[in-house]
Order: sequence, then C-alpha cells, then structure tokens
Amino acid sequence: MAEEEIIPIEVGQAVIEWEVDEYPHHARSKNWYVIGGVLGVFLIVYAVATANFLFAVIILMIGIITLLSTFLPPDRIPVVITTTGVVVNDMYYDFESINNFSIAYDPPSIKYLYFEFHSAWHPLLSIPLEEIDPNQVRDNLLPFCTENLDRTEETLTDVLRRMYKL
Repeated sequence: MAEEEIIPIEVGQAVIEWEVDEYPHHARSKNWYVIGGVLGVFLIVYAVATANFLFAVIILMIGIITLLSTFLPPDRIPVVITTTGVVVNDMYYDFESINNFSIAYDPPSIKYLYFEFHSAWHPLLSIPLEEIDPNQVRDNLLPFCTENLDRTEETLTDVLRRMYKL
C-alpha cells in the first residue's frame, strides 16, 4: 500500500510567535484534592444508584485526567500569527474564517487573546498571551482582521477555570 503524500498548507509568513502551555498548570492544595475526591465519589455513587453508568464512567475519566495532569507537566505549544492566519500547535485558522479578535489584559492573572469565528459551530478560541506584549500582538493583527473593543474581560469559562483551578 502506497503512503499518502502530505501536502503542506501555505500559512504565510510568520509575523509574531510565542509558546504557551498546552493546558493551565495549577498548584492545588491537599484540601482541593480531598474536596474533589469526596465530590467525585459522591457523584459516582449517585450515578450507580440511578443506573446512569455512563455518567459514572465520565466522572471517573475526569478524575483520572485531573490526576494525570497534576503529575505530568504541560507541553509547550507554538502560537504563530502569520500574514494569512493563526497557527496554534498543528491547527491553522485563516483570517477569512475569523470574525474578530479581542484582548483581555489585566496582569498578572488575565492575559488572553480571543478569536471569534464567523461560524456559529466554531467556539471562541482563547490563547494565553503569557509574557508577550499585547500591544505588539494587536498591532500585528489589525491589518488582517477587526478588533472587538466591547470584549475587554475574560470569558466566564476562563474565570471559572482560574478560580477553581480546573
């Protein structure tokens, strides 16, 4: 069987690039794990008592993934803004599919770049800015797509993820 030829996608010339963690790594206390464990056991017992075995499996998977993410450090993934779109790790988003971008910046904890897409099926893309200058990112994005000046705060999911260390 012949191997398929991989045709590279033309992603344009890199304008600005940085690296981010694959997922947020939180320092959690023992109390966090105790509360999470008790809640997880309670939910699994409830799922078994109501014969909802799929829910029990999902809760068990969430617990295993949380434990694995605690002991394994996140990989660093590249973020590249090019002349034709945005590359995050191995995913390419062209500027034609991006409706607008916005920056939520209130250091030290809130430093996010958001991309909203034309398609309602595509969720909001949230990229941590980490140590990159948000003005430099903004200046390099403005020639290619519009900025949403109404969104200046982080999303509810980012707030909950940060508050509950998820």
